[in-house]
Amino acid sequence: MENNMIKSCQSCAAPMDETNDMHGTNADGSTHPDYCKYCFADGEFTADSTMSEMIEFCVPYMVSANSGMTESEAKAQMKVLFPTLKRWAPVQ
Repeated sequence: MENNMIKSCQSCAAPMDETNDMHGTNADGSTHPDYCKYCFADGEFTADSTMSEMIEFCVPYMVSANSGMTESEAKAQMKVLFPTLKRWAPVQ
């Protein structure tokens, strides 16, 4: 079965392509498979934010990337999606 899933940053949900252009970096300079370059660099998260703060930060980007989407719709979608991302998922 073909996998058509687009890999997303596990902090902000930004799409990350198969190249390493969008991937963050580990402390040793290697690419990190789960986080984008805007959220993770040199082995650390680039901002010490809460999930709510990250959602607020991402709303304008999601609205601009999705024609016709309102800020309320973007925020509602992210409030469902973000708790499933590795950075924000509850520790089991």
